[in-house]
Amino acid sequence: MKRSLACLLMLAAATAAPAQTKTLKVVAHADVKILDPTFTTAYISRNFGYMVYDTLFAQDANGTPKPQMVDKWTTSKDGKLWNFTLRPGLKFSDGSAVTSADVIASLQRWQSRDNLGKALVAAGAEWKPAGAQGFTLTLAEPFGMVLDALGKPSGFPPLILPERLAKLPTNAPMTEVLGSGPFVFKRDEWVPGNKAVFLRNPGYVPRSDAPSGMAGSKKPAFDRVEWLYLPDANSAIAALKRGEVDLIEQLPPDYIAPLRADANVKIGSGGSYQGFLVMNQSFPPFNNAKVRQAVLQAVSQDRFTAAMGYPLDMRVTYCATWFICGGPNETDAGAEPFRKADVAKAKQLLAEGGYKGEKVVLLVPSDITYLNAEALMAAQTMRSIGMNVDAQTMDWASIGARRAKKDAPEAGGWNMYVTVAGQFDVNSPINNAYLGAPCGTSLPGWPCDKQLDELRAAWIKETVPAKRKQLLDAFQRRAFEAVPYVNAGQYSAAFAARANLKNIDKLWGGLPNVWVLDR
Repeated sequence: MKRSLACLLMLAAATAAPAQTKTLKVVAHADVKILDPTFTTAYISRNFGYMVYDTLFAQDANGTPKPQMVDKWTTSKDGKLWNFTLRPGLKFSDGSAVTSADVIASLQRWQSRDNLGKALVAAGAEWKPAGAQGFTLTLAEPFGMVLDALGKPSGFPPLILPERLAKLPTNAPMTEVLGSGPFVFKRDEWVPGNKAVFLRNPGYVPRSDAPSGMAGSKKPAFDRVEWLYLPDANSAIAALKRGEVDLIEQLPPDYIAPLRADANVKIGSGGSYQGFLVMNQSFPPFNNAKVRQAVLQAVSQDRFTAAMGYPLDMRVTYCATWFICGGPNETDAGAEPFRKADVAKAKQLLAEGGYKGEKVVLLVPSDITYLNAEALMAAQTMRSIGMNVDAQTMDWASIGARRAKKDAPEAGGWNMYVTVAGQFDVNSPINNAYLGAPCGTSLPGWPCDKQLDELRAAWIKETVPAKRKQLLDAFQRRAFEAVPYVNAGQYSAAFAARANLKNIDKLWGGLPNVWVLDR
């Protein structure tokens, strides 16, 4: 009898014990410091936003905007009036309902910062509530990219916040986090410089559609997701091999080939990227378009991406478009003179630009290997055509602060820095940060070309596909003349995952759709 009772007690205890927490451990590409994705375009803050917030529309794996928080919508024949209705039952993680007031305040915050949002404002956008669950958009003139704007995946995605947070000043990042997305941020476990933790949001209301890209259901298979910050690549790789982490979000290119030979690891594409050589156009010598053209003429894209460490099958030998090769707006208009690096022609352009041997202050990042290689290649390229390069090495955080300075290069400013941008921040005249920047922009480098501004505005307004393509080509031809920045080559980033992780083929374009994963 005693033995039977003991067995029953043990069985009861086992039944009452909580199920084991299913945890996904991800080595994030950076340390998350700013929790407000409406304040910065830093990819780590964008990724944080997608974990805890949701959007009205989202791009599927084909790049088509699909409804996300929106249930249904209509538009008038002239395209000037749009009506939207939210899906029923949506709520923030504190249990409060998502309303049209939250949506409108969030969109107003977003359009004050984002290029597409500002273009909507220029088209006369006015948002108004239509009851608690409906809202309207009224335009003074048709805008062919309304759904593209509401489903914009990167830069500043139009994430939906509670009204009281959306109305906070935009000159400082929000610190409170409250969304209606698939996860809840576990602030009490946040260790800056080490770890960020997310728990499955029990109040999340998923769509019935299968996940595709950033669209469809975001119901996660994992109860808990841990973002680990391991800046030492060797430590991250060792942890992956031992099974202590499941996924490395951005794999350093030097490790791609060795890990391809490991049966316990799978390598996947983290989306297409382009290298950028950003020039300060407020000071000589890059205030002269001929000098910018000279650098463009001297650049061998394949040499840059090879120096950054990417294998041949993950880089494009030459990409003729400013809008991502393989993207919806790929074009070779205006590219012919620059297809092949030509040092002699570059020297001629440099002379035509009146270059007199001025010192060029190049900011070289010390702590990100592929950016360091990109910067060193930039220095070598400029020196090959006779430019006087002053390469100043510092960590990436210091470059981030330095590039915002408008001081003269000899007074603590700069002439050039290097960076990269993912496909969603390159693929159109408005999404591309430097091509989408109008005169008067606060973007470091301060590009300004009124003809580009006019062509961009015309492309946004045009709705006839054939005319739109003509405007796109005209825009690109002008970009080759004005050279807002230099494309240093296109490559595919890589992620590495444990082989037992399911659905890694559904990870999309370097965006954090980890809700598709399972084990």
